[in-house]
Amino acid sequence: MAAARTENPGPVMMNLTKSNGQLRGPPKAASLSGSSAASVPTGRAPGLKPSGGTQEGPGIKFGDDWKKSLHLPPKDNRIKTSDVTATKGNEFEDYCLKRELLMGIFEMGWEKPSPIQEESIPIALSGRDILARAKNGTGKSGAYLIPLLERIDLKKDYIQAVVMVPTRELALQVSQISIQISKHLGGVKVMATTGGTNLRDDIMRLDETVHVVIATPGRVLDLIKKGVAKVDKVQTMVMDEADKLLSQDFMVLIGDIISFLPKNRQILLYSATFPISVQKFMAKYLQKPYEINLMEELTLKGITQYYAYVTERQKVHCLNTLFSRLQINQSIIFCNSTQRVELLAKKITQLGYSCFYIHAKMMQEYRNRVFHDFRNGLCRNLVCTDLFTRGIDIQAVNVVINFDFPKNAETYLHRIGRSGRFGHFGLAINLITSDDRFNLKAIEDQLVTDIKPIPGTIDKSLYVAEFHCSKPDCEEDEEKEDFRRLPINP
Repeated sequence: MAAARTENPGPVMMNLTKSNGQLRGPPKAASLSGSSAASVPTGRAPGLKPSGGTQEGPGIKFGDDWKKSLHLPPKDNRIKTSDVTATKGNEFEDYCLKRELLMGIFEMGWEKPSPIQEESIPIALSGRDILARAKNGTGKSGAYLIPLLERIDLKKDYIQAVVMVPTRELALQVSQISIQISKHLGGVKVMATTGGTNLRDDIMRLDETVHVVIATPGRVLDLIKKGVAKVDKVQTMVMDEADKLLSQDFMVLIGDIISFLPKNRQILLYSATFPISVQKFMAKYLQKPYEINLMEELTLKGITQYYAYVTERQKVHCLNTLFSRLQINQSIIFCNSTQRVELLAKKITQLGYSCFYIHAKMMQEYRNRVFHDFRNGLCRNLVCTDLFTRGIDIQAVNVVINFDFPKNAETYLHRIGRSGRFGHFGLAINLITSDDRFNLKAIEDQLVTDIKPIPGTIDKSLYVAEFHCSKPDCEEDEEKEDFRRLPINP
């Protein structure tokens, strides 16, 4: 995506309702060209009636060069970090996958497997349990979806795989990816079901054939106990963002769900961090799991981290300065409460910038719409709570701003991981008050990272994918952003 500078055109007519999360600035700043995301219907999870899952293959005959018929996205020539490039040199064809599945993989723009995919795919295909730890944005979804879809038997009309995720937005995203990469398989039925959507729709959908269910724990357990979702023949259960699913919020629900699965099921756990509770879970539910750890260091290599030392009253002014000087594709701005999310989103819109907001207290249909529209590039800035820290993959996001600094290292890691997806460069800027200085030091120590004071200039190459300078003397005014007027302490 070509980067475009965020403009501040002056007074704005706001289109604001209290609950829908869409605070629109001027039309000029409200759209992004080149953003790619599949359409998600408002108010229900994609995959309830999967349009992609019933498409037939393109009729490739034996001996044809099937790759020539693929509709490939533009080649991604951006520089990537070793988080995704330090591979063994394997190809997707090396895993003896169905040609139709390979077609979907390549049409997603996935050219070669990432390190987590190299390690995970052959083991998962063998049916063995997996405990995998890898960084945010390095291809974990593909690591489990590819073998899961390869093992689906279309001759069987029952649920064969369940993917558990902690948030509704992540369920939408994973189901969309599943539908896209399975679209040539000729009939894989994918269903997403989450709390906050119509239970009757889910019951009616499950009356038809469903092969893969992607769900939040509470909703799928409800459907299981009602006898609607029959999981007694499920061969694979995936836990994405497993550290969250093994927290107190979900642990009991997960145990109840597993009790309905057959004894010979396969369980795959994927996360960037794992709590101590994972050991107890492994001992109880996993059978000689294959352990993958690609986390020699916690923070992402492609993300440059800065802090600006401000007072609470200076935060909005500082944010305004960042907007006017950074070259933002899309930004995600984190607050620590839903009330502050709505207040900040309103203030940003009043300053003249396009802005959406999202938090857990919004109605599900509005959350779906905000998530869908932001992914499609209809707005440049999104203000949110930690609801949006789990697995959300929006390639255009190149700047993350912690308007409120998080309380712990795990939250910080997941927040900044929304930038720098799949080894690309990104920028994380933290607005630090005097109350945050001890948390800042503690997080630096725990993550073994260095969060530096924001400098007078920021090199665009640290977070902008492509930059072309048309003037021979533009190094200072084009390649770097001047932050000398930011309210920061030396």
